Amino acid sequence: MGGQAASGGRARRKVLGTLAAGGAAALLAAGTAPAQAHQDGHGRHHGERYVALGDSYTSGPGIPDQVDANCARSNRNYPSVAAGKLRLTSFKDVSCGGATTEHMWQQQGTNPPQLDALDKRTTIVTVGIGGNDIGFGEIVGTCTQLSFTDPNGNPCEKRYTAGGTDQLAARIANTAPKIEKVIDAIHDRAPRARVYVVGYPVIVPDSGTGCWPYVQLANGDVPYMRDTGKRLNSMLRSVARESHARFVNTYTPTIGHDVCQAPDVRWVEPLQPTSPAAPYHPNAKGEAAMAGAVLREIGRRGHGYGYGYGYGHDH
Repeated sequence: MGGQAASGGRARRKVLGTLAAGGAAALLAAGTAPAQAHQDGHGRHHGERYVALGDSYTSGPGIPDQVDANCARSNRNYPSVAAGKLRLTSFKDVSCGGATTEHMWQQQGTNPPQLDALDKRTTIVTVGIGGNDIGFGEIVGTCTQLSFTDPNGNPCEKRYTAGGTDQLAARIANTAPKIEKVIDAIHDRAPRARVYVVGYPVIVPDSGTGCWPYVQLANGDVPYMRDTGKRLNSMLRSVARESHARFVNTYTPTIGHDVCQAPDVRWVEPLQPTSPAAPYHPNAKGEAAMAGAVLREIGRRGHGYGYGYGYGHDH
């Protein structure tokens, strides 16, 4: 018990430090009048102008190569991987670790307001945001600390539902209008763009409990954390649909690659990563899987692999 308490203290200090420093993201579109493009002999389109917005689940902290220290941005994050598969005239990735919806309009360190990257020529926008608005770093830090008090119980759920109100569900509901405002601003600044709201991938197992102490989340809290992540994605999906954007489901394609899996299987890293990535964030394989989901959604109603037009609104 004495050794467990000591390791628990180290783990608690480590998770708070890493989450505070990294600015974590989350436990977690069709535009109007799309631009014309030129086709080659294979029916593929050219001339796309792609802008990526988002938080650390978009920027890819810790994944080599890091190309922006202020934003912990990797050149192997999902926007960069997707851009490599698309035929683009231009590509801008302004995602930044720790970003909230406010940073769409506000400078974040050396990163200008993310919406400033858009203009009337932009034809594709992906945006992955919302996790920090509900307090992802604080949630993981709190749940990690509480797991040592009752590893097989649900101390974190009890903390966030004390008094009969689910505080995290309320945070998600309160974030919905912020996401709507972001999408509306994207449409205003890039009226020809198809807008894709990118959801959050699997973090904890999609069924059953967890794997404490390997991952320091109490076993009884894992279903609550899972449901919270799904609730966030459901909100993002609903707001995207209502705001004439498309939702990219990155959760389903990443089931079975959660934080409790073996190092060669998991696509999201635990508190002590074994692949280069921030704790509780996707590694390079996870970002590649997210890129695949983005590309499938871009190409879902197109002519070929992600170059089509006539997407219309999501019904």
